[in-house]
Amino acid sequence: MKYPEYKNLNLAEIDQQIREFWLEEHIFEESVSSREGSEPFVFYEGPPSANGHPGIHHVMSRTLKDLFCRYKTLKGFQVKRRGGWDTHGLPVELAVEKMLGIRKDDIGKTISVEEYNRICRQEVMKYKDVWTDLTLKMGYWVDLDEPYITFENNYIESLWWLIKQFYDKGFLYEGYTIQPYSPAAGTGLSTHELNQPGTYKPIKDTSVVAQFRVSRDVKSDFLFKRTETDLYFLAWTTTPWTLPSNCALAIGEKIIYSIVKTFNPYTSQPISVILAKETLHKYFPDKNAALDFDAFKKGDKEIPFRVEDEVRGNELEGISYEQLLPYVKPEGRAFIVIAGDFVTTDEGTGIVH
Repeated sequence: MKYPEYKNLNLAEIDQQIREFWLEEHIFEESVSSREGSEPFVFYEGPPSANGHPGIHHVMSRTLKDLFCRYKTLKGFQVKRRGGWDTHGLPVELAVEKMLGIRKDDIGKTISVEEYNRICRQEVMKYKDVWTDLTLKMGYWVDLDEPYITFENNYIESLWWLIKQFYDKGFLYEGYTIQPYSPAAGTGLSTHELNQPGTYKPIKDTSVVAQFRVSRDVKSDFLFKRTETDLYFLAWTTTPWTLPSNCALAIGEKIIYSIVKTFNPYTSQPISVILAKETLHKYFPDKNAALDFDAFKKGDKEIPFRVEDEVRGNELEGISYEQLLPYVKPEGRAFIVIAGDFVTTDEGTGIVH
């Protein structure tokens, strides 16, 4: 059997016809109003920022959102879908400051707060028409006639009302967390803001290797069998300001660690240190292994060393060490070695503080 072949298929034209039909017949609005009184399924779109162009990833995420709403409509729910615009965040402010050639500390001096806010409000909706066009072209059903806009007072006050409800129910608590901070912007930074283009650039920075003295007890005694000196874990960090808050050291369970006899390069005192075998060459030049320990004297730049023993990372787990800067004692168990799958020997000593 031979079927007739349709040779005039024009998908772009069909797309246009379908969209015009939906608009003329108010199909989206009918899908909501025709189910008045049915069980509601309310959808508020996680709002995009209209100060940047939409990308293919927005089409993908909106397609998934639309699937759920259409499915619920087919199941008989009344699905009200409200669009919105995210008008807060550091990217908008940075774009305006770049455009005006100002910094945060210029606000209130070379430009008034009111004028700065006005320009931000204008800039943040810069590509609204582009977003609306994409919304219609991809067939994404959402109410754009009455969107919620995060800089409007009714939205802001609704959030404060919700926070008050959480407070009244005892759901709010005060806590502490470490967050990245921008001195230039005068604000904390979200993970999204930390991934903006141009946020990172390769730089050379000073790193620190800190010595954590091993506490000698029944669990750690086997580490001291071939050394008569104090024994230290060597931990590498590029954020030395976090050392005062150290509460644990992380090792790799399958990493092989060397116990090395040597001298402290600053005090010239004899010590033994523990670090990953694969990182040994970074801190102890091979030629120094042949140096005479008895001939070493304070101030020598070439420091002798000798590998006394090797242990597997899982043997170090649970061993205690002394607090590096003992001015605050944390509650609960602290200053122990734990295993972490994030520990590598690519950089540092194979021990993470």
